Amino acid sequence: MARSFFSRLEGNSRGCLAFEPFFLIPYSMFATYATLYMYQLGISETNIGWITTISLIFQVFSSFISGYLTDRMGRKKALLYFDIFSWSVATLVWAVSQNFWFFLVAAIINGFQRVPATSFYCLLVEDTKPGDRTYIFTLLQIIGVIGGLFAPLGGLLVYEYGLVSGMRIMYVIAFVLMTFQFIGRHVTTRETEMGYRKMKETRELGLKQSLVDYSGAIHDILQSKGLLLIFSVYILFNFQTTLKTTYLSLYLADYLHIDDGIISLVPAISSLIMLLTLWLLTPRIPEGAVYKSMMAGFALSVVSNVMLVFGPVHNLIWIGISTILAAIGIMISSPYLETAVANAIDDEKRAKIFSMLSVLILLFTSPAGIIGGWAYTLDPRIPIWLITGAFVGSYLLILMYRQGVKRVRAV
Repeated sequence: MARSFFSRLEGNSRGCLAFEPFFLIPYSMFATYATLYMYQLGISETNIGWITTISLIFQVFSSFISGYLTDRMGRKKALLYFDIFSWSVATLVWAVSQNFWFFLVAAIINGFQRVPATSFYCLLVEDTKPGDRTYIFTLLQIIGVIGGLFAPLGGLLVYEYGLVSGMRIMYVIAFVLMTFQFIGRHVTTRETEMGYRKMKETRELGLKQSLVDYSGAIHDILQSKGLLLIFSVYILFNFQTTLKTTYLSLYLADYLHIDDGIISLVPAISSLIMLLTLWLLTPRIPEGAVYKSMMAGFALSVVSNVMLVFGPVHNLIWIGISTILAAIGIMISSPYLETAVANAIDDEKRAKIFSMLSVLILLFTSPAGIIGGWAYTLDPRIPIWLITGAFVGSYLLILMYRQGVKRVRAV
């Protein structure tokens, strides 16, 4: 089955995706408990929010320079060097963290992850046809889903060694597997033709002129209503992801009183439902219904989060239904949203447009951590309401974008 999946891949997409599980499996193990790990080590809810926000601020900076570095160094070198710095080094710092300052240092280091994010994006799509990108992003989603199935291994480590010791073990495992992935991917991919061209152009322009040129990408985005709409959806999607990643586990444990070991089952259940959705539902979605699919996914996500707010405390069945709806919602919306964004960007301007998109995303999501922390201290349900509002906004924006596409086709 895996062989048939990868047989359709060409160029760098095969090398990129083949090693992706070595990142996503350890990430899914520690991500579920990252907030609780900080909480157990004495970090307050507000300081957790500050750490998240500071990390996002550094991600804004690294996003702004990511396009230049990706073009200047080449996709492969920028990807390798900054992945090792922002993830391998960060996991080691997390593994030995003792207080707020350790987490702050790790957050700053991890904040440079936007450089390899841009490089990976370019390396993944530049060798592929636009019509193949939905398949590639869907396969990327499948790999992420399968990685989520390993989250209960983190729960076993927590059960066996306790939360703090279990997390330290998970971070060491993450360091080993992620570093192996970065090196393996580097060996099995090649620099793209666009990458070689941009390396030459960037050297000729110089740093100052290149940065001026990249900042001009904001003008290109603002001039296109279609780009503004689809990028706005992408920004809202990332806003809710930041809030959900930071506060959902804390909400389940602290407000709904769910046992720590059971919380690790949430991503596993989500992954299983996503796989079933990919197998049973996604193939039945016609090509002309991608916008309807995104809207349906956002609607299901709204229902899922509303259930968490109004549901009974410590009711595992209710939480399970909410988890199932959220998984289906993400699975029928996320790959199509990624494809829509990828196809909206011209290959010639991909690095700089995507880097500026990342800057815009982070400018709007950077306050999410501190807003969520402040809101959580007022009422733990408020961050869930903010997530719900982001999905409602995404639904309305996709509706507008869809109507705009219909008008263009009618001309």
